[in-house]
This record gives sequence, C-alpha cells and structure tokens, in this order.
Amino acid sequence: MSRLSDHRTIDDERLTSLALAARTGTRADVEVFTRAVYQEVWRYLAYLTDPQSAEDLTQETFVRVLKSLPGFAGRAPARTWLLSIARRVVADRFRSAAARPVIADVPDWQAAAERCRSHGLPGPDEGIALAELLAEVQRERRDAFVLTQLVGLPYAEAARLIGCPVGTVRSRVARARSQLIASLLDADRAA
Repeated sequence: MSRLSDHRTIDDERLTSLALAARTGTRADVEVFTRAVYQEVWRYLAYLTDPQSAEDLTQETFVRVLKSLPGFAGRAPARTWLLSIARRVVADRFRSAAARPVIADVPDWQAAAERCRSHGLPGPDEGIALAELLAEVQRERRDAFVLTQLVGLPYAEAARLIGCPVGTVRSRVARARSQLIASLLDADRAA
C-alpha cells in the first residue's frame, strides 16, 4: 500500500466497526480496515521517527495489529488501540537500537553523525525533550497539538476526530503552545 494514498481520515466510530468486522471477518474485511488507516499510521510513525523508517515501522505495526486483532473488543476506539501499538513499535525499535553497540571507523563519530542528520528535523535528544514537555500538557490540549502541529491534520479534521468544535481545537493548540514555550523558557533559565 502506498503512503501516497487517500489523505482523508475515517471517523472513530466507522474505524472501530471496520476493526470489529476485520477481527472475525474475511480477508477482504481485513484489507478494508488496513487501507482505511494505513496512511494515518504512516504519518504518525513518520512524525515519531523519520519518513525513511516510517514504511518499515508501519509494516511492523500492522503485523502486530493483525496478530492482536482477534482480541480487539472495541471498548476503546480502534484508532487509539492502533496508534498505541504503533507507539510501542517505535519504542521497541529505539530500545533495540540503543542496546546494540555502535562501531564507528571515524575519528570524530559525533561530528559524522551530525553531518548525516537531516537538517530541519529534530534529533533524538530534541524528540525526547519534546515528548517530556508534551507529557506535562493537559491531555485534551496535547491531543489537539499533536494532531495538528505534529501529525499535520487540518484543524477541521482534528476537531472531527476529537469530537469538538474547530474553535476549541484552535484554543487548545494555542494553550498547549503557550505552555510548551513557557516550559522551554523555564528550562533555559534553570540551565
């Protein structure tokens, strides 16, 4: 499946019904469910890592999803369940990479790593710092911020997913942004 496919996001209720159908349904039901969320999972994983890793991580996520699908009972929205699996896939990948020793055949491996890093993208340290700062943001504000500012969904689409007016999403994003800026300024003063 191409990550360039349809950019629309399916609503939570419909997605959950597709997941429930796929857990005991035919191969076609599984394919419909997978196609409905594949692009969204890829975008989320690209945000958490990088576009080059996102495809492999998306495949790994769906392997886990398909193994877990028979146990999905629909008590929570399928999107929440699915993205939590994706988040665990990324965490497992980082843990695995951190456990492996890295051998560099260059005198200054840190400078070489910095030169190879994509410019404009946060490095691992910035990603960890952002995750820590976001953990301090109220859940509703954090969800709105992540969906619009990090995943890249339009405000109207995020409002539909969250189940609130567009103005509320805008307000939550603004408040989350203000809190993040204040936290960064406090950290700079403390340093």
